[in-house]
Amino acid sequence: MEITSAQFVQGIVGPSDILHNDTPQIAFVGRSNAGKSSLLNSLTGKNKLAITSKTPGRTKEINLFNINNTHYFLDLPGYGYARASGETKQKLGELIAWYLFESNTDPTVVLLVDAVVRPTKDDLNMLQDLMDDKKRIVVVANKIDKIKPSKLHKRLKELTQEFNGFRLIPYSSLTGVGKDELLVELLQ
Repeated sequence: MEITSAQFVQGIVGPSDILHNDTPQIAFVGRSNAGKSSLLNSLTGKNKLAITSKTPGRTKEINLFNINNTHYFLDLPGYGYARASGETKQKLGELIAWYLFESNTDPTVVLLVDAVVRPTKDDLNMLQDLMDDKKRIVVVANKIDKIKPSKLHKRLKELTQEFNGFRLIPYSSLTGVGKDELLVELLQ
């Protein structure tokens, strides 16, 4: 499976007709700074498709991308820690919840977990909410390149146990590890 075209379509902050045109949607969700935008750039082979930043909480809307004219990738704001006011964090949380649970869409959800940090309480709460809503979930252990090779196998084993019952795809936006496996899983 290969991505031959990827383009930004629009930022979404509420109801939009584009979400209801029968194009399959794949939503990327995770805590702030888990690497969602970097992963999107890595998957598409376009370094500046999604805006990345070292500052947590940079994404403030749902960014929708047209992939191969067959799918939409949606880069959601991060949850949890962000350099933003309490009111802004609340609005971002409401936007995420609206899209995932109230918008009458049925996306495949890619839950990104920072493999270095491991799942946080927020990650586990999001996983539970997604399970309760019966979403199709793919768990990605991102940033595996930041784990010492001697400790990687043990960390992946721990993550597999923590996400028992879900397919776990180790990923590195830097090296491309996991890219082919994730593309097959998402675009098959």
